[in-house]
Amino acid sequence: MADIIDKKALEHLAELARLKLTLQEETKLLKDLQNILAHFDSLKGLDTSNVAPLTGGTMLQNSFREDEERESTNAGKGVENFPENQQGFLKVPKVFEH
Repeated sequence: MADIIDKKALEHLAELARLKLTLQEETKLLKDLQNILAHFDSLKGLDTSNVAPLTGGTMLQNSFREDEERESTNAGKGVENFPENQQGFLKVPKVFEH
């Protein structure tokens, strides 16, 4: 079976997550991710035709709260822990290129 995730994909994911992995960590993580994804791939073969679909972990339906105005309690918190910020906002890399 071909690898579900390869070294190049792992490096890309690590870059997106801003993780700096050693060669040993990369090797272990790649093996772990391949095993996890292979397990999920094996689940595709299960017959679930007689299993009722689940929509959640509760029997509650339409459990809504009143929509009311309230003051935010954590606005601006944690900005100092983010790698880059500008005027109190989190600065993230571009996702789309022109």
